[in-house]
Amino acid sequence: MKETTDKRSQIMRAVKSKNTAPELLVRKLIYSLGYRYRLHSASLPGKPDIIFTNRKKAIFIHGCFWHGHDCKRGDRIPATNTEYWLQKIEKNKARDIQTMEKLIHEGWAVLILWECELKKSDLLKNKVINFLSA
Repeated sequence: MKETTDKRSQIMRAVKSKNTAPELLVRKLIYSLGYRYRLHSASLPGKPDIIFTNRKKAIFIHGCFWHGHDCKRGDRIPATNTEYWLQKIEKNKARDIQTMEKLIHEGWAVLILWECELKKSDLLKNKVINFLSA
C-alpha cells in the first residue's frame, strides 16, 4: 500500500498548473494567428492562462478531469479515494464559476477551452478567432 501511495504522490507532484502541453498548444496557435498576449495575470481573478489586456479577454485552458468536464475523460470516477476526488473536482467547478462571474463583472469576456477540444484543430482555431474578433 505504501508503495502505491508514494507512486501516486510522485505522479501528482508532476502535474503542472502552468505551461502545460495543452496551454502551449493554444499559445502557439494564438501567436501564429498574429495575436499577442500576457500570461497568468495575478491581478485578475483565477489567474487566467492567457489574457488580452486591450481587448479585456481572458482564456482558460481546463483539463477535463480536473475541472469536471462532461466529456468521456472528465466524466471518469477515480477508483480509489473516490470521495476525496469528487469533492475536489466539485470545489474546482464552483471556483471556476466564481472566477468567471468576477471576471465578467469586471468587464472581461471569458473563453474556456477544454483539453478534449484541442484535438480538433480547425474547430479550435475557429473558436479562438471568433472569440478574439468579437
